[in-house]
Amino acid sequence: QVQLVESGGGLVQAGGSLRLSCAASGRTFSNYAMGWFRQVPGKEREFVAAISWSGGRTIYADSTKGRFTISRDNAKNTVYLQMNGLKPEDTAVYYCAADYLGTGWGRAPREYDYWGQGTQVTVSS
Repeated sequence: QVQLVESGGGLVQAGGSLRLSCAASGRTFSNYAMGWFRQVPGKEREFVAAISWSGGRTIYADSTKGRFTISRDNAKNTVYLQMNGLKPEDTAVYYCAADYLGTGWGRAPREYDYWGQGTQVTVSS
């Protein structure tokens, strides 16, 4: 089992930047592909980005491509989401997730085995 703790959320003006972090503990971090998702009340959890165990493969939702960057540091057991050019529609609770022995292609929440508690990101217009 792996435990995930997100941090770095907050309030930012449109056009601003935030960097989210997700610290993992428990089992070997490099055994997991990692993903970021977001959710607003009343809507389904939405895919944001994913990264393979080595960091060599990354994928993004169309809505975040070119603005967000996912990365990982396996020595620090941490995955990051750098968010630039934030828009009000990016407002959501952001979750990191771990996919045991995953490929890094996972876009569906059901493909992930473990989840963090989430961190709120609010973008004001």
